[in-house]
Amino acid sequence: MKVSKKFWLIIGIIILAVVLGSLVRTYVQQAGEQEQLRTSLAAQQTLLRKLTTDEANLENDWEQAESLLNTSQAKFPGSVESIEYGEDLFEIAGDCNLQVTELTPSMPADKKVGAVTYSVATFVVKVSGSMDNILDFVYAMRTGDGFELPWSAHVKGISIATGEEMEATITLDIYAYRR
Repeated sequence: MKVSKKFWLIIGIIILAVVLGSLVRTYVQQAGEQEQLRTSLAAQQTLLRKLTTDEANLENDWEQAESLLNTSQAKFPGSVESIEYGEDLFEIAGDCNLQVTELTPSMPADKKVGAVTYSVATFVVKVSGSMDNILDFVYAMRTGDGFELPWSAHVKGISIATGEEMEATITLDIYAYRR
């Protein structure tokens, strides 16, 4: 059986059409994938620019927060002892039936006396109450009577204001032993 040229021509055209169809289909798929990749790349580049801007803003916020923290820390005594002294002062005022209306500590500083180094902090304490109670508070600060505290105070100044209720402003140095 002899196959005619027409048959081979039809087979060739069919094979060529199948190959061309496959190539066109592959080209269309690849073109679609390329478009998806371009879209994705553009979105990623936009996201990268946004993240870079966000990072710069966050670094700026971080620097501002650190600056604010440093400024705030400079306003407050750096020593935990100041907080403990303040708690003791509130307790002593409570024992003397006084109300502490203001407490302003200074930064503790080291003071060397002979071979011993003391931590010294100046406190301004405003209390209100009766004159007898204010005098009891000043006496307690001056002598340390009745208090088991790891520090001693030196009263530097007292200012008493009279009015409906007596108010005293007491300036004192608190000495604590430092090892």
